[in-house]
Amino acid sequence: MADAVDAPRALRARLALPDEAATRRLGADLARALTRGDVVALGGDLGAGKSTLARAAIRALAGSDTLDVPSPTFTLVHTYDGTPPVAHFDLYRLGGAGELDELGFEEAAEDGIVLVEWPQRAPEVEARATISIALEAGPEGGRIATIAADPQAGPRLARSLAIRDFLGEAGFGEAPRRAFTGDASARRYETVAVTEGGVPATLVLMDSPRQPDGPPIRDGLPYSRIAHLAEDVVPFVAVAQALTGAGFAAPAIRHADLAAGLLLLDHLGSETLLDEEGRPVPDRYEAAVLCLADLHAAALPATLAVPGGTPYEVPAYDRRAMGIEVELVLDWYMPRVMGRPASASERALFTEIWSGLFDELRAAETGLVLRDFHSPNVIWRPGETGRARIGLIDFQDAVIGPVAYDVASLAQDARVTIAPELEARLVSAYVARRRAEPGFEPFEFERAYAIMGAQRASKILGIFVRLLERDGKPQYLRHIPRIRAYLSRTLGHPSLAALAALYADWGLTAGEDEAASI
Repeated sequence: MADAVDAPRALRARLALPDEAATRRLGADLARALTRGDVVALGGDLGAGKSTLARAAIRALAGSDTLDVPSPTFTLVHTYDGTPPVAHFDLYRLGGAGELDELGFEEAAEDGIVLVEWPQRAPEVEARATISIALEAGPEGGRIATIAADPQAGPRLARSLAIRDFLGEAGFGEAPRRAFTGDASARRYETVAVTEGGVPATLVLMDSPRQPDGPPIRDGLPYSRIAHLAEDVVPFVAVAQALTGAGFAAPAIRHADLAAGLLLLDHLGSETLLDEEGRPVPDRYEAAVLCLADLHAAALPATLAVPGGTPYEVPAYDRRAMGIEVELVLDWYMPRVMGRPASASERALFTEIWSGLFDELRAAETGLVLRDFHSPNVIWRPGETGRARIGLIDFQDAVIGPVAYDVASLAQDARVTIAPELEARLVSAYVARRRAEPGFEPFEFERAYAIMGAQRASKILGIFVRLLERDGKPQYLRHIPRIRAYLSRTLGHPSLAALAALYADWGLTAGEDEAASI
């Protein structure tokens, strides 16, 4: 176990590495903490394990256990393509500081990740290092790694070492870790390769430390509090347990550290609702919407149990939460489209129209809203039957609100184009499944579906621009034409006539050609 000290926010640790496998694990754990601009100085005598450590880190960064990583003893540097690129230096035979410049050290350190053996041959490398690891023989065999990191790299590396300790507590301390698909949030995921009963299996690690509140934006509260976004892993644990208890396929939680924000979960599978070409598979989408129908019919309670903790109260998706979300289209998307912020009178009209729409939602059926129910977050499980074919994995921001929201989230998938015919099929399948239930009103559902579809589309337009301008993530912009087209399609509902006219005046929606091309 690491003996780590955060002083002040600069990591210092000593690790016992009893064998070469432990050195390789440290290299892989190091890789999980590295980012562009990191320089890792690897010190130690000949045969101390520097190359073993560097090789393991490079292979982990590349996501390949078999990548050829030769020692750069004679060439002095080897480079590896990637995002970011990686450079592996061995300075044992370095002739002088000028030679380091010729090798392109500074460029490599600016553009990517650099691992350097024998850094003491070039003092400027040691001065530039964000992480330093010195390897020496242990008193009882094996090696000792002495680790130091600067205030930027230290918390990242400390977190990675804490994850290794967490896996040890779960009985998987030697399990290989690998980066897993992420999302637009601050959460990170890894796969963990384990063996259970002699059979290889894959688990998923969720790394979701408690998020600090942002600046207050209204009534002394930050956006996350107003919009009821999860600030820790407790909501995920509570909702996961409720879903599995009601017979739905959510990940079982193998091990949890709620305070640290670490969860070890069952892996529900890798197939999604899309085919190999990334196109929606209609039968899978229909199975997903029928799963939603069953979930809404189940009427899960708003107060959920948390193992070993205080019961969790699922927040209400109230008009304040829906309103702050929809304002994202004004705050981020409108300035991009119109080249200026909304005026006070425009904001007042926008607020008046949406307030009227939220009034109409008073008659809507409410229940558990998973809130992000679309293709990246729905697992297709072909070996199962019924509702178990649909794996649910993203629900930490669940709220109690109009259930039509999740149907719109699926039938107007933000990440893949859903043709009007498929959308109509999904809505019809949902209504047919629920029509016989006492109290289900198809007309009220249709109206709530249109309002929540417009609310979600408006919110997402703002979020995707915010991801670019605030978070430096431009990849989401490619989805904007699709969202505009969905919004234009939805605004045809009579309840949205005033909003349709406003958005058309502002040029926020798609033109006829763009909407027809979806």
